[in-house]
Amino acid sequence: MQTAAGSPTTARAEAAESARPERRPEWLKVRLRDVHAIARMRPVLEGLHTVCESARCPNIGECWGRGTATFMILGNLCTRRCSFCAVPQGTPEPPDPGEPERLAKAAVALGLQHVVITSVTRDDLSDDGAGQFAECIRAVRRRIPGASLEVLIPDFRGKADALDVVMRETPEVLNHNIETVPRLYRRVRPRTSYKRSLEVLQRARTYGTSKTKSGFMVGLGETREEIFDTLRDLYSHDVQIVTIGQYLKPKDHRIPMFRFVHPDEFAEFKQFGLELGFEHVESGPLVRSSYHAEAHVDRPLLQAVSPATATSP
Repeated sequence: MQTAAGSPTTARAEAAESARPERRPEWLKVRLRDVHAIARMRPVLEGLHTVCESARCPNIGECWGRGTATFMILGNLCTRRCSFCAVPQGTPEPPDPGEPERLAKAAVALGLQHVVITSVTRDDLSDDGAGQFAECIRAVRRRIPGASLEVLIPDFRGKADALDVVMRETPEVLNHNIETVPRLYRRVRPRTSYKRSLEVLQRARTYGTSKTKSGFMVGLGETREEIFDTLRDLYSHDVQIVTIGQYLKPKDHRIPMFRFVHPDEFAEFKQFGLELGFEHVESGPLVRSSYHAEAHVDRPLLQAVSPATATSP
């Protein structure tokens, strides 16, 4: 087993990837969901999808308990078949023209001043869903003029014109996850490429209007050196914010987890990233893409609104 003090070779890591980890350690046990908070949130989010539920995020109790959520647009069916993700896969419906306005109304009801929007991957659309991202950004800004926007986009199959549609709306944070180290891409993200994701992130920075952000999972059999190399790659492609979290297998038919990564190792990854020069590094077992997202911009972003007061407008 890899430790912070040891550096197993790539061959050893590959040979051990099929090992079954022991029961979940204490540092990965989350507090029970606040069923009352979740019950209060559901009417506000009616007619919308959230990555909190669709991706089975372990932090849903914490985030929904304080009245925040990450909106997931363009339906609940993904056209990719990544082996790690809990989001359902299949043939989605056409984009819903009423979705941007419903999303904006929910953001108002929740008292959000930092709004995080992601999507399923829509390879079936000519613009890969970029137009719906733009509509959602505009809808939120009409209703909450002072809000900041973070968009977590797919790779748009590397299309520069699709990225341009989103970047013209000047989101404060442009997020695209690298997900894993390059050696594991064939197993983890078989229909995309590490190089393409890096190019998307670097191209986004050329607009000069948004911070760029990316994240990846650990515990899939990568080595310590591969993690450090991935951080170096992200930094060299002008990424400013990084999230690193533990992979937890969501379903029986998804890729197996290799090991639980100790919190001390996450602290080491964070220190390495900060020393490289990243502005922010969120690194911990339960960290996910939008975890503490409001802390990654330069001003207070969440109103002190109790979820108990959230009602649909």
